[in-house]
Amino acid sequence: MRRYTPKDDVQAKPYYTDRYWVAPQVAKSDVSEDEVFAADLAAIKAKFDVSEAYIQVEQMVVYIKPEDNYGVLELLRDELGYTQLSELSAIDWLAEKGQFEVFYQMLSMSKRKRLRIKMFIDENEAVNSVEKLFRSADWSEREMFDMFGIKLNNHPFPKRILMPDDWEGWPLRKTYPLQGDEFAAWYEVDKIFGKEYRDIIGPELRDPAEVNRYDTTRFARLGHEVPKGTDISEGETKKNLDYQEEGGVFMISKFHEEKSVVIEDRDR
Repeated sequence: MRRYTPKDDVQAKPYYTDRYWVAPQVAKSDVSEDEVFAADLAAIKAKFDVSEAYIQVEQMVVYIKPEDNYGVLELLRDELGYTQLSELSAIDWLAEKGQFEVFYQMLSMSKRKRLRIKMFIDENEAVNSVEKLFRSADWSEREMFDMFGIKLNNHPFPKRILMPDDWEGWPLRKTYPLQGDEFAAWYEVDKIFGKEYRDIIGPELRDPAEVNRYDTTRFARLGHEVPKGTDISEGETKKNLDYQEEGGVFMISKFHEEKSVVIEDRDR
């Protein structure tokens, strides 16, 4: 049964004391508690520098130097049995630390263990591509470059994979506007017609599912019909609903003194 918390004067008794709420972290445990992970960590430390290591959610997390990423993953693949690179990407910590956190998610089918390699890099620092070790890294590294702007050394085809080649900005950085910047809003108009057509065509429709109640060019609503293209940004006048067809029944409604007349299908 959940413990009861008195609700008297709740504004004077906050449930937490932090100025901003901080999400709790999953508990971490020492690597020595798992014999397999302890042996793997010892093999890594024998050849490379490890700044931190712990077990979290039944997988080991190891922090290494950025220049050692290729060597560490090669060691994991060839000597420690981690033959699958299931995921790699980055996290934007530029505002807090001025760095990116790059991670590699490794899987060993023989040991039934998961291991995550992490490293911090500066904003303009390049990382070594591991595509030669794992073919699955090809598109993942291109996506990391496309979304975060992280450059790759020795990648066979280091081009954008989701955004156009001439796109400006990195969409998964936390500083990137959620609705896009000026370049994103006018991308297709500028590319196809030129900037001089901005006032004629209007900005690119970024969300095809958006319904704008002031758009009288593409949308019409019962009871609010106006001529196509009418500017209703200053308000609109509701009109009486003259007719509508629904389920094979033809109905006519007149709104006079809160009375309506309904006429059924004329074939009856």
